[in-house]
Amino acid sequence: MNWITEFFTSTIGKKVIMSLTGLFLCLFLLIHLVGNLQLLLNDGGAAFNAYSEMMSKNPFIKAVSFILYFSILLHTVRGILLWQQNRAARGGVGYAVKKANDASFASRNMALLGSLMFIFIAIHMAQFWYQFKFGDVASGSIAPYDKIATAFEVPWIAILYVVAQIAIAFHLWHGFQSAFQTLGLNHSKYTPMVKGLGYVFSILVPLGFAIIPLKFLLG
Repeated sequence: MNWITEFFTSTIGKKVIMSLTGLFLCLFLLIHLVGNLQLLLNDGGAAFNAYSEMMSKNPFIKAVSFILYFSILLHTVRGILLWQQNRAARGGVGYAVKKANDASFASRNMALLGSLMFIFIAIHMAQFWYQFKFGDVASGSIAPYDKIATAFEVPWIAILYVVAQIAIAFHLWHGFQSAFQTLGLNHSKYTPMVKGLGYVFSILVPLGFAIIPLKFLLG
């Protein structure tokens, strides 16, 4: 069992964990977006309210949610530790100028983007997840749709969510294809397709999330 411990504490092991949790979170983002797009329907929130009730009562969803929370925390912690390890290996200094120029903004700032996303997730969970589970939505004093609509009509909240989606887009721009590369899923025939899919995913998914607060803010 010692080799298992050594693997998951090694640089390669940490990257594998980052890749697996990252791809799981990508899948969650896609599923989460499909559900949230019901907020755009002109039905007074009926579809989204029904969707929220189903999600809150489904035992399978509840079980998966704990995996999700653990994955977010693990992905963040491992990302920070990996960044610190790489920085220490370079003697505490940044990349050489040439390497920095060759790398994309997203790849050079994955730790920063990831940290910003983690802060955003904490705010998001305080604003909505907690209210849906234990607050006024859970008590039935306000419907899920009305809770979100009221929040996004506040300019700074809507703008915060839009800005957060930009950070998520940059993070996904590099992270999506990097995850496949780390797992060794490289092939001259399929890698260009994976990269293209990653670029499309990193644009359309954050864009879909950004449209929602703008819809309520702009009426």
